[in-house]
Amino acid sequence: MRSLFACLVLTVALGIGTCGQVIRIGVVGPMAYIQGEHHWYGAILAAEEINAAGGIDVDGTKYTIELVRIDSNEMQPGPEAVGAVERAITALKVDFLVGGFRTEAMLAMTEVAADYKKIFLIAGAADDALLKGRVDKNYDRYKYLFRVTPVRSTYLAQVSFILLREVVETFRRELGIEQPKIAIVAEQAAWANMIVTLVALQAGAPVDKGGFGGQHVGTWRPSALATSVAAELSAVERAGAHIVFTVFSGPVGVVFGRDWGRLQIPVATVGINVEAQAQGWLEATGGFGAYTATVGIYAEGVAVTEKTIPFVNGFRTKFGEIPLYTAGTYDAIHILADAIRRAGSLETDAVIQALEVTDYVATLGRVAFDELHDPIWGPEHLTGLGVQWQEGAPRAFWPREWRPDPTAQPDLVIGYPGTVPYQIPPWVVDHWRGTGK
Repeated sequence: MRSLFACLVLTVALGIGTCGQVIRIGVVGPMAYIQGEHHWYGAILAAEEINAAGGIDVDGTKYTIELVRIDSNEMQPGPEAVGAVERAITALKVDFLVGGFRTEAMLAMTEVAADYKKIFLIAGAADDALLKGRVDKNYDRYKYLFRVTPVRSTYLAQVSFILLREVVETFRRELGIEQPKIAIVAEQAAWANMIVTLVALQAGAPVDKGGFGGQHVGTWRPSALATSVAAELSAVERAGAHIVFTVFSGPVGVVFGRDWGRLQIPVATVGINVEAQAQGWLEATGGFGAYTATVGIYAEGVAVTEKTIPFVNGFRTKFGEIPLYTAGTYDAIHILADAIRRAGSLETDAVIQALEVTDYVATLGRVAFDELHDPIWGPEHLTGLGVQWQEGAPRAFWPREWRPDPTAQPDLVIGYPGTVPYQIPPWVVDHWRGTGK
């Protein structure tokens, strides 16, 4: 823990009061990109709130939070991310780590955290392998790792499949297209591989077998840093696709939205597009990204919990944007603070034990960890949202009337206040209306 002097430097910077002892939290992310920027913004809001409320009481001693900004440059391949985390631990003396984004870098950065026995609350990377096969197979080494957001890739796939099914059913109901043709455009990244494989397998499978009852017409895998996807979109159009399923976490998501709308490609887009969660999506795409649909966490006027809208409004007031899911560092720091209070200690194993029994209502939903240290997905816990850009704003269209288990629990219907129906883009409706094919 750090000195009073270090604490005073931080509190002046954040505009909050003085403190006694300090907990240093390293905020890890690609800070030159919006994903890392929102890691930092979410952490700032959490630190300000906790410190303004008097800090964290640890067995009668008050601690305030000092944030350390760690630019991992994860969008680029190379060893820079590992070096950044090691310097944060050894030179900057951080006590805890939050954030992280790109799986390939996170696998290495979390090895460093394990080497130094530092708790790392992941708030940005989804791949199952970050925890599965590590926490369960070698607990003593990897017990320091927890994920707060997003839910792991397996669950992200389930959510994105539900959204795809919503779009498929809308095509059937509104356009009479019984077997929509589905294309896949996904960035070249490890976290996307499993999702791409499952969508391709399920696209043509019968509905009564859990599939989409459509037809898979092709998969395209541009770079996460591609500056044009016009060629891929032209190929999608030539393939006769009605729907394109997207899997993007990097800047290519903006490029896709821009090229899709600019070229008026007659396909509906749905899936995962992290950049489309941002307040500046329409401006970034030159106004061409309207009607993009994506898995999301936050949407205009939607209260997942009583904490969601106050957080979104506070974030927008301070930073002028709607938070991306990487701003889940906000919840991660609050969850960490809650665990420290309950542990009554800063001793690592005591904090880990407290984290393992977390039951915390966050902005994302109710957070509890499973045996892999992953957040539990499903009703009463984290669900995520289906978000579409309608009338100039990100509106949630799922869960609206979601029946997660209609056989076992026919009366269980999940929906959040403020959700709206999904809309097929108008130019797509005009292109396919009356064709029935």
